[in-house]
Amino acid sequence: MTSLPFLGILLLTTGVSTLSVYSVKRQLAPQLLDIPNDRSSHTQPTPRGGGLGFILSFALFSGFLSFTPIIPNALAPLQTWVVLLPLAVIGFLDDRGSISAKIRYLVQLLCAGLALYCFGAFPQPWLTHWGAIGSGIALLLTLIGFTALINFTNFMDGLDGLVGGVSVVQFAFLALYLQQPVWWLLVAALLGFLIWNWSPAKIFMGDVGSTALGGALAIALLNASSPSQAWSALAITLPLTADAIYTLIRRLIRRENIFAAHRFHLYQRLQQHGWSHGTRRPHLYQLDRVHCDRTIPRFPNRSLAEPIHDIGMYSPGRGIFKKNLRIQRFPITPVNLSPSD
Repeated sequence: MTSLPFLGILLLTTGVSTLSVYSVKRQLAPQLLDIPNDRSSHTQPTPRGGGLGFILSFALFSGFLSFTPIIPNALAPLQTWVVLLPLAVIGFLDDRGSISAKIRYLVQLLCAGLALYCFGAFPQPWLTHWGAIGSGIALLLTLIGFTALINFTNFMDGLDGLVGGVSVVQFAFLALYLQQPVWWLLVAALLGFLIWNWSPAKIFMGDVGSTALGGALAIALLNASSPSQAWSALAITLPLTADAIYTLIRRLIRRENIFAAHRFHLYQRLQQHGWSHGTRRPHLYQLDRVHCDRTIPRFPNRSLAEPIHDIGMYSPGRGIFKKNLRIQRFPITPVNLSPSD
């Protein structure tokens, strides 16, 4: 997928995304202002909802390319956006004004059900010999996993350039490994967004972006060509999902309300111990690169996969990562939350 027309469309996608995010920042900032509180990693009021810009750019060009022969084996755009559009809409409404968690989760369940109808369940071959019961269990687990991936991505969107930067590596990997080149358009759109989201961020992604990214990640995995490929690709999500799962389990063990706001994610605890944005963020990029290192030898064309490896290999903080990657125990710093939080 290196044709000149496609490269030109990728550049256009980045440009339109950059301008769209700027327009959101300029036109909608008063309605989308994120005021810092005790849980925030930022200290200045900053608009959210910037994900609307890269989502619009991705939607525009993915729809356009569906009518051209430039991308072979492209995912069906209608089914993809039937799933992603409700997530983006409810996310944007939540960015503008708080939406009930129950309503948000109902929309996520609806989108997960649509994804199951359009793409089928995530492959779980050990359940096939159970017949209809096994199929039902597979559908249920896929439904739960789909909504979990959405929420875990959303939970981790609390640091400048974190989810956006990690997603660039993830979707670049998935575009090649799963042979789904449409995700290159999302990579290009995210690069346009990161111009405004890099530390210090001028605008945040917001729920409109993070929930749609989680849904897109799930769609990519549901369209893997084989069970082994799907499960292997699932590991690329760990830099985001592992933190969220670990934090969730830890809070359950401590009998805390898992739906209450908190600052107990690993990246937040690193900040409490003095790690800067520039120190924490590259660690997660490097974890994605570790997975690429393990998987690149299985690519049909290894030369095409090397640029993904290089994204992590030469990302800022590589030396910091090699020096500091070790098992540590960080005590949790209590955070006093007011009833309104």
